[in-house]
Amino acid sequence: MRYVSTRGEAPDLGFADVLLAGLAPDGGLYVPAEWPELPVGSISGLPYPAAAARLMAPFVGDDLDDATLARLCDESYATFRHPAVTPLVQVDHHHWLLELFHGPTLAFKDVALQLVGRLFDHVLGERDRHVTIVGATSGDTGSAAIDGVAGCEHLDIVILYPAGRTSEVQRRQMTTVDSPNVHTVAVDGTFDDCQDLVKAMFADAGFRERLNLSAVNSINWARVMAQVVYYVTASTALAGPVTFCVPTGNFGNVLAGWIARRCGAPIADFVVASNRNDILTRFVAGGDMSTRDVVPTLSPSMDIQVSSNFERLLFEMNGRDGGMTAEQLRRFRSTGRLDVEADQRREWIEGSFRAARVDDDETLEEIARVHAETGMLIDPHTATGVGAARRLGGAHPIVTTATAHPAKFPDAVERATGVRPALPDHLADLFERPERTVSLPNDLAAVQTFVASVSRTPHTP
Repeated sequence: MRYVSTRGEAPDLGFADVLLAGLAPDGGLYVPAEWPELPVGSISGLPYPAAAARLMAPFVGDDLDDATLARLCDESYATFRHPAVTPLVQVDHHHWLLELFHGPTLAFKDVALQLVGRLFDHVLGERDRHVTIVGATSGDTGSAAIDGVAGCEHLDIVILYPAGRTSEVQRRQMTTVDSPNVHTVAVDGTFDDCQDLVKAMFADAGFRERLNLSAVNSINWARVMAQVVYYVTASTALAGPVTFCVPTGNFGNVLAGWIARRCGAPIADFVVASNRNDILTRFVAGGDMSTRDVVPTLSPSMDIQVSSNFERLLFEMNGRDGGMTAEQLRRFRSTGRLDVEADQRREWIEGSFRAARVDDDETLEEIARVHAETGMLIDPHTATGVGAARRLGGAHPIVTTATAHPAKFPDAVERATGVRPALPDHLADLFERPERTVSLPNDLAAVQTFVASVSRTPHTP
């Protein structure tokens, strides 16, 4: 298996090199040179770790042997609190929740990042290398990435998050980790500002090479690859075709579903759920992909206006023309608007994606309704998905991805239901743990100076 960049100017690489690189040197994102046919029909009855190893093997190719991949999957998913890892829970006769929050940090990012951290440590150990991971988070990626790599001897991690724009639980899950290789930075800005800082550090070739920069957010192909698995397992468990409704801001989670369908999973289509930061809904529903100011909401992990993973789908829409993709994204950066031809939208969007925006009032109404009808508590992100799924419906069974545990957002859940969800036992003392973080302005030089100061990768200051 070889991988190519969505911008067409980087050499193709194998899986392990793509894992360590994160972002391609031309600024693009890596995708398989050819989409494989996944062994969808061979996973029936397998436990989740074994199914994951079998489904990811075509993407990994010869870079890891089957026994190593199986061991890493076993170790990764042993950290989850539910034996099914990603259980399906029925909401009504036509609607299921795919609970993706049973990992250590209570969010769907754990499904990928528990594995990605172990992949990094394995590959770096074999190569006797050290890297510095830099990442941006709107709330959940940071804590999941930190938990996945804390204590790894072959890497340091620096996570940027927007000051005051995450929930307190989300922030504390990052800032209370006492490990010498973990560092967090509160940036005076939005998630998009944090993401821009990370991309700028990767674009600085000298800085990138000096510190051996790498990434664990959904820029990194391995993140997306690991998320493909639960779309396959859930759709086959329900004997698809099914519709997936996905709360999303960065397009990474729903893109993993699209890849699963492209590679053989029995999936009919996707509903994209947005909050007030609705650039994806505007694009899917009417072709308007234009940026607006980011508005803080009850679902902060979706408070995004630049959906970086859309680049991977855009590359496919452009017939895998990297030059065309790079030029479109350059114009998007300069004008704040991405223009896609009408025939491209008809071929790639219509029939595959539908979308709905669910604002904060509607989010609270959905949390209250689900609790009143089923006794279940759902978090605000999941509630946007449940609301979008109810509104758009369809002929096929609907699976909404439940992306976070309600206890990560207790204020919103309590406001809607009168019930304050408790943290699981392993996080019961979270609010008593001391925090370790630094605050920096939205300034590339200041952030680079900090990253260089904490990196243990051998480099010249």
